[in-house]
Amino acid sequence: MNVEMMSSNSYPEIITPKEQIMRVQLALNVTDLDESIDFYEKMFDTPVAKKKDGYANFEIANPPLKLVLFEGQGKGGTLNHLGVEVEEKAQVSDAEIRISRSGLETTGIDDTVCCYAEKTETWVEGPDTKWEWYVKTGDAEVLENVILSSGGGSCCPTDEPTAETASGESACC
Repeated sequence: MNVEMMSSNSYPEIITPKEQIMRVQLALNVTDLDESIDFYEKMFDTPVAKKKDGYANFEIANPPLKLVLFEGQGKGGTLNHLGVEVEEKAQVSDAEIRISRSGLETTGIDDTVCCYAEKTETWVEGPDTKWEWYVKTGDAEVLENVILSSGGGSCCPTDEPTAETASGESACC
């Protein structure tokens, strides 16, 4: 059947919501930041998007990935955390509501400055690692986590004392 020849009344109207772009974030601890940047630029054929002292990130289009590298924050080659980067604050709120309703505990939604970015985020502790759901709202010149307004929690949920609570710094963002 030729769809182009059918009348517009042949199919019900389909309304599709605006496609919301998301990408997984993979944050890795690395031993040598420059060596790692060189490797990932070649591997993904993508230039580093941001490089600061002890920190770099890539905004990879294919596959959609936000790759974040932390130098000196943990043993090289280990996972720092995972995340989901979204385009709008409403997506963070929607995710936080959905995650909380499922019975998982979140940090609430916080406006933060962390990892050389201003962000709105929520965190959830998984069985083996922490997850961040966030939208970047601007650039900043600070690596350490600073909560600007709190939704009842803090970055990097954990029952254990963190670098943030011990020294005011955090490498989880």
